[in-house]
Amino acid sequence: MEIWFAASAWLGDDAFKENVRITTADGVITSITPDAPPDDNATRLDIVLPGFVTAHSHAFHRALRGRTHQRGGDFWAWRQPMYELATSLTPKSYYRLAVDVFGEMVRSGYTTVGEFHYVHHRPGGEPYSDPNAMGLAVADAAESVGIRLTLLDTLYLTAGVGGEELVPEQERFSDGDAGSWSERVRLLADHFADHPLIDVGVAAHSVRAVPLDALPVVASTARDIGGPLHIHVSEQPAENDACIEVHGVTPIELLDDHGVLGPTTTLVHATHLTDDDIARIAASGSIVCFCPTTEADLGDGIGPAAELVASGVTLCTGSDSNAVIDPLREMWGIEQHDRLRRGERGLHAPSDLLRSATMAGMRSLGWPDGGLAPGQPADFVSLSADGLDLAGTPADLPAVVSAATRAAVTDVVVAGTRLVQGAS
Repeated sequence: MEIWFAASAWLGDDAFKENVRITTADGVITSITPDAPPDDNATRLDIVLPGFVTAHSHAFHRALRGRTHQRGGDFWAWRQPMYELATSLTPKSYYRLAVDVFGEMVRSGYTTVGEFHYVHHRPGGEPYSDPNAMGLAVADAAESVGIRLTLLDTLYLTAGVGGEELVPEQERFSDGDAGSWSERVRLLADHFADHPLIDVGVAAHSVRAVPLDALPVVASTARDIGGPLHIHVSEQPAENDACIEVHGVTPIELLDDHGVLGPTTTLVHATHLTDDDIARIAASGSIVCFCPTTEADLGDGIGPAAELVASGVTLCTGSDSNAVIDPLREMWGIEQHDRLRRGERGLHAPSDLLRSATMAGMRSLGWPDGGLAPGQPADFVSLSADGLDLAGTPADLPAVVSAATRAAVTDVVVAGTRLVQGAS
């Protein structure tokens, strides 16, 4: 058993609890005691929060950081250097890159990552001798760093909503057909069936990359392996326009009509939605994952977070392209973007924002909801109340949510193991 003593901790309410004693054993929180007396045997921490979750990551995009801005253009122009990078990856180089990215995530306060993984085969589409070599490289990287991982193996078959053939740079993303993809994913899920920190889920890349007849295969594969289902949706107006032109409905309507929406489904970006889209998402119980730093970096637009929340939709956050790796900036970005969009302040309660960056992400990725409570995974972080971010602030919940960045993170614990200690 390990004993931790937090000067203050967020237990899910609208304010911190003080002098919180936390005990852990076998990777799980066994007890939480607020207003506890000091304990000389405890590891002392400052402001303790549940571990942050990036529910949507493309680890290899991190290698594009600072390298695409001089090209100008829009999201569609950005894709070309991304494809060039994807073409260069091997299992060995992907492992090294992912180790660096996951290491940066942990140092920044992330304890769990959902890796939306679609670089599967050799350039040209020929499988490696082990068809899951690339996915295993990503998982090995997560294991070596110690971060909790849901590997979201992604189906990618076409280049456009109309079923256009893949361009050469996309061929390594594809298994050729949905059945072959599903067989490979099931092998991957079996491989990690008993792993304590690695789980497997599925993803349909987008309505651009997955034709209608393949969507039920994605949904059934998710059900069979007991994993979550994620999909990029309505990130760009052009995607919506193409979907309406080809199918006569928006991407959300299409997914709803084909049984993809539901409580275990996460819709990534969901930036350009109609009122009917929002109502369908809410009725289905699907989660929406916003990635504010990437959506700003790529010029995607600002999603209707306040309207989704008002309709009862759960939000989580992701680091996506990893142009920035800072869970606190993603969390606060939801509020900042809505302020810019609506000209109002205080649209999201601090506790709701913190929940979106922590427990909601765990649920999105198929883990127990998390949070600082007995029986939950022993994943938590500590922030410094005396560092530059929070010095001079009240160090209450609104101040921490609005002012702290990854620079405030001092300690990171995953499954009871202290991965970052006393950083500054």
